[in-house]
Amino acid sequence: MRSGEDRVRTEDRTETEKRAQENAAGDALDALPGAEAVVKADDNQGDGKGSSSEAAADKETAETAGSDPENASDETPAEEQEEAPEPYADVVEDRYTRRAATAEPGTVRIGFAGDILFDRSYAIQAQMESRGGGIEGAVGASLLNEMREVDIMVANNEFPYTDGGAPQEGKTFTFHAAVKNVRQMSEMGVDLAGIANNHVFDYGETGFLDTLDTLDRAGIARMGAGRDIEEASHPMYYIAGGMKIAFIAATQIERHDNPNTRGATDTLPGVFRCMDETRLLKVVGEAKKESDYVIVFIHWGTENELGPDWLQTRQAPELAEAGADLVVGMHSHCLQPVTYEGDVPVFYSLGKFLFNSKTLDTCLVEATLERSDENGDGSLEDDEAKLKALQFIPCIQSGCTVRMADDAEQSRILEFMRSVSPGVAFDEDGYISRQ
Repeated sequence: MRSGEDRVRTEDRTETEKRAQENAAGDALDALPGAEAVVKADDNQGDGKGSSSEAAADKETAETAGSDPENASDETPAEEQEEAPEPYADVVEDRYTRRAATAEPGTVRIGFAGDILFDRSYAIQAQMESRGGGIEGAVGASLLNEMREVDIMVANNEFPYTDGGAPQEGKTFTFHAAVKNVRQMSEMGVDLAGIANNHVFDYGETGFLDTLDTLDRAGIARMGAGRDIEEASHPMYYIAGGMKIAFIAATQIERHDNPNTRGATDTLPGVFRCMDETRLLKVVGEAKKESDYVIVFIHWGTENELGPDWLQTRQAPELAEAGADLVVGMHSHCLQPVTYEGDVPVFYSLGKFLFNSKTLDTCLVEATLERSDENGDGSLEDDEAKLKALQFIPCIQSGCTVRMADDAEQSRILEFMRSVSPGVAFDEDGYISRQ
């Protein structure tokens, strides 16, 4: 006979599996051909992070102390001693390197969200425009605030931005968003967009290149695709909290010899494909030597499958062995297990985040890193950039919106995640640890 706890876990898992099965048939994505929506007139380009940046600046203001010449001694008072330089103070920002202000010195909070779609031919964007109010009408207030407050926000941009181009012939679902809609990513607080996925090339090379230019003009960093394989596979580095953090994005999808989504080459633009993981593992290893913490943001798995497939389970330990410190996956359209490869947490899939009108369990993941300068000389060794906290925040996508789960929904989703993630503990607030 099952215990009461076993029955609860089974019921929670059954409800989640039922949702995944109901959404698997065709996954038609609520196409609204010919739908006419009222376009939001407000072209405000605000990035939604002003308050956090101001708070960070306030926290970095140093207090100075005066000295009394009459009490001078041979020893320099502690308050007058020259402070050790901030690690990476001499690093210059460029295409592959950015700086992020942090709310707390020596600590950085990073948020991760799954698949996002802003195509007005589909339900999310059409409803957003008809309701008015911009992104605030699509993302719950508490969730939006959380996304804006983290120091670095990362999301999967699952479409191209283009006002031109043409959909690829023969592809069942082809997405694109108006160039102006990039402001919605900024309004969500997104700093870094993953564009290694199977839809960023839906409007061909024209739409793809428009996407690169649009994100660049909006000031949103990007990873996982580029004008050649060097750019597509290059890590995006962030200097934050005295740490250098490497972000690497790649995609296994589509898994055949002639994918609709072009893989970048030495001479052609495209995505960083990792069906053959040789180059990805090399990039991870090189990034490990150049940074204090390596995060792999990977598009993989089988749609609507609650468990990882053979290629996910093969590549996860390889990524950990190569030097990844955290692996975050997406593409399956549903939540998948969390596991550990040694000390490396692996999120197999975050699910869809803001993609269609269906009711789906999803999440926001937050990783908090801290700098531990144990020898006090301002230098950083690999073991001085540590994972302080890892949190899974349950959310619900429903009715063309996404919001934080209420208490009952949160308990149900966390029970499901416990049931599919052996060896991993989730406390009542979603904080994760290895059992």
